[in-house]
Amino acid sequence: MLRLDPASSLAPYEQVRRQLATGIDAGELSPGTRLPTVRRLADDLGVAPNTIARAYRELEATGRVATRGRNGTVVTDRSATGDGEEARLAASYLAAMRELGHDANAALRYLHGAIGAS
Repeated sequence: MLRLDPASSLAPYEQVRRQLATGIDAGELSPGTRLPTVRRLADDLGVAPNTIARAYRELEATGRVATRGRNGTVVTDRSATGDGEEARLAASYLAAMRELGHDANAALRYLHGAIGAS
């Protein structure tokens, strides 16, 4: 059960993303588990659908979930793709950038800058 803390300094999408990521990483949400639709979860939590959509997009960027059109968003089996460690490192980088106050787009800009400098 996801919960939002209105007193938290974290944005609602980040609270949702972290709770789902923790559940996935801990094995509480196993591969193939279908997540609630964006609209349903937004209604349940009392937030805008874009809030949930952003959380899902960021989880997808780290390989934790995949969106399959009308089949919904499901937890992926990262061990089957062979890139579990790579996804973990990418997620760690993104989390560190968030701690510094940057969003995913800023993290990508820094990464592109580092690639161009090497």
